[in-house]
Amino acid sequence: MLEETGCPYRTEVLDFGPDMKSPGYLAINPMGKVPAILHKGKVVTEAAAICAYLADAFPDAGLAPPLSERAAYYRWMFFAAGPVEASLSNKAFGFEVPADRRGMVGYGSIENVVDALEYAVTQSEYIAGDRFTAADVYVGSQIGWGMMFGTLDKRPAFDAYWQRISSRPAAVRAREIDDARVPKSQGSA
Repeated sequence: MLEETGCPYRTEVLDFGPDMKSPGYLAINPMGKVPAILHKGKVVTEAAAICAYLADAFPDAGLAPPLSERAAYYRWMFFAAGPVEASLSNKAFGFEVPADRRGMVGYGSIENVVDALEYAVTQSEYIAGDRFTAADVYVGSQIGWGMMFGTLDKRPAFDAYWQRISSRPAAVRAREIDDARVPKSQGSA
């Protein structure tokens, strides 16, 4: 998302584990999770919130639709942050909601969530219409992550959507930046 804004930024990489639970970082995010951003003295955590915030903070990047056209933008970004994330996490841990208790969880069943997500990515080129938005950053990341780790079934609609999102120049640059930060193993050329 930072690359999509086109604005300069500075990253700080934390090692997974003790660094994320240090007093200094817990002052930024009491959950000890990443990502978190600091912009103009304000902290924003939670990936969907960060995407929505940055889209509004940098309007020239065109990552949020006009207010009158934000229904699908908000709907699918927060559907991915709620039902999609919860259901895929539960699947990863082998938890399935019993059929008679599906009304007690926000997502009902993983089958319903995955079918709704497939519906969403087949209605237009991007999740909120015919132009790319911050919602695509978040929804696309959920889809790519889920397919990579096997918590989301690989369906043609998901694969096609992920290919559109992950091939964007900003996504390619972000991967290159991340890959450059990974230490090379001692035995590689």
